[in-house]
This record gives sequence, structure tokens and C-alpha cells, in this order.
Amino acid sequence: MQVEWYGQSAFRLTDGSITVFVDPFGDMSPARERGMRWDYPAIAGVDAELLLVTHEHLDHNGVEAIGGDPLTVRSTAGRHPSPVGEVVAVASEHDDVGGTERGANTLLRFTFGGLRIAHLGDLGQRALRPEQAAALGAVDLLFVPVGGGPTLDAEQATEVAACLGARVVVPMHYRTERIDFLEPVDAFVQPAARVERLDRPSFAVEALPAGDGPLVVVPAAP
Repeated sequence: MQVEWYGQSAFRLTDGSITVFVDPFGDMSPARERGMRWDYPAIAGVDAELLLVTHEHLDHNGVEAIGGDPLTVRSTAGRHPSPVGEVVAVASEHDDVGGTERGANTLLRFTFGGLRIAHLGDLGQRALRPEQAAALGAVDLLFVPVGGGPTLDAEQATEVAACLGARVVVPMHYRTERIDFLEPVDAFVQPAARVERLDRPSFAVEALPAGDGPLVVVPAAP
């Protein structure tokens, strides 16, 4: 399975002829007008069979950027049929005060390319509640926010990854040379025993090095 990072929390996952896209961003000019730096290239020329959106914020819900008439699961908790099988969407919050500041967030779990995958969107709770962890189950490939601010910080993200038993952990939603907000990835990466820093924004899961314990994979910013 091929994984490509488009910046922030946007990922394309491709296995054979099937593509899943999670949390695309669209026109980010409103953010720039508020003084935020956003230099990730626009998402263009991408078709998908399945499009997943964790929550309705500008940097996650740009469904218009994705072509191909995909089946779309959009920020709605529940069990959803899809071209890759059932998608489990788990209700959560974008902050640590019950969603009263930044609203709802949806945790996504599905199986694709023979892997159990979870994408946590903009999880802002300090930790997973037991029922959320149970609904997600054990995870092979985890996409987790690590940049703090409105989401998990490095320590919290590490604890969530351990809670889910993730074999491969891909950090997201952190400061890079393309944006000037959130915290950088370093505090999350430095304590990890096994880290693979890439010189490109994409990778094949099958090509990752084998070994004991979780592997943190850090794609290059697009």
C-alpha cells in the first residue's frame, strides 16, 4: 500500500486500483487572510473511491479538491459501508473541554491493504476514553496529530499510540517549513526508539524496515 502526505492531516492511501483520501484541504486563502502562513501545494489531480472527513474545519473538509465521484463519509459517527468495507467513525472532541471550544471531531478506523488503519483527525482530548479506544481496537497504521495547540501534544500523542498498539505511527498536524503555527514534530520523534525520516512525502508500507516495537515514520513535507 502506498501512502502520500499532502500536508497537515491530508493523506492519500492507494492499494491496487482503489484510493482512499482522508481530510483534504481546499482553498486556504481565508486562513492566509487571518495572518496564518499556509504554503502546502494545492491538492489537484487526485481521484478517489472513498473520501473521509474527520471534521468540518477548513484545513480538513476540502472535498471539492478530490475527483472521481468518491463515496464520502463526512464527520458523522457510526458504522458506514464503503468500497473498502466498513468504516467505523467514533465521536470525539476537538478540544479538552467537551467540544465547547472547537466542536466535534471524528476518529476513523477501517481496514485497507490488509492493515487496520486509524486516522484521528484533530483529536483534542487529553486521552482516549475507554469506549473510544475499544471502538478503534488494535491498529497497524496510525495517523495521529502531534503539534499541540488545538490537538494532542507530543506526550499525549505518544500515549494514544501506545494505547492503540500501533505498529506504524505517522505524525501529522504539526509545524513544518510550510506553516508557521503548531509545534514541530521533534518532541514527538526524539523519545521514539525506532524512527524512519523520509526525504519524500510518500512511502510504501511494505518497504518500511522490519523490527521490534512501533516505528515512527516521518514523511518529508510536500
